[in-house]
Amino acid sequence: MRLSNKICIVTGGASGIGRAASLIFAREGATVAIADKSGAAAGRVAEEAGNGAFAIEVDVSKSFDVERMIKQVVERCGRLDVLVNNAGYGIPGDVTQTDEDDWNRLMAVNINGVFFGCKYAIPEMRAIGGGSIINTASIVATVGIRDRAAYCASKGAVAALTRAMALDHVADKIRVNAIAPGTIDSPYFQEMFAKSPRAAEMRRELEARQAMNRLGQPEEIANGMLFLASDEASFMTGAILTIDGGMTAQ
Repeated sequence: MRLSNKICIVTGGASGIGRAASLIFAREGATVAIADKSGAAAGRVAEEAGNGAFAIEVDVSKSFDVERMIKQVVERCGRLDVLVNNAGYGIPGDVTQTDEDDWNRLMAVNINGVFFGCKYAIPEMRAIGGGSIINTASIVATVGIRDRAAYCASKGAVAALTRAMALDHVADKIRVNAIAPGTIDSPYFQEMFAKSPRAAEMRRELEARQAMNRLGQPEEIANGMLFLASDEASFMTGAILTIDGGMTAQ
């Protein structure tokens, strides 16, 4: 029970890595606020998680919505110990192919959502003497990949912001770390496979990027988040924890 009596928020908690983290956090004793743009999907995960988990519908790209989410959790639970800024998505295209509006929408979720979450969570954590923030970055914050210019830029910003906040708030006993997944067998890729006439070939190509020659599972990333959220990671702040099947070791 590594998160016994902890109050946690997981954004993007209704699917993929966020769902896996919500379930594992609840299993380890946390009361989890499962925050997602789909309140209905978040509610289903809350029922699955149990242990007092509850759903919050939120658009992390909107400052007022994130502020409401933080206030709602603190009013309901009395405190906030852990924030997982996990909500995010990717779009294809190099910079010449990326529409300006699509770029702005992606940045609003992937980086502004992290900024807003931390802006409103940190005062609540400071008030109780500390906490843990985990941001979902990506291995693309370290190495580039083709045809994902906006996504790479956003995750690089998440990694840089994580390090800056770690230094700014170390005296508040608030640890700020990020997780950097490799290619994960998530709903995003499953949907992409379903739409492609060459799904099997595409999957093999993605698997081949990892030294382990397979896609990661959401639970494997969520276990890393659990470590960062727990007191076992008490000497870690400003770290980018890479879990990528050996992709960046090659």
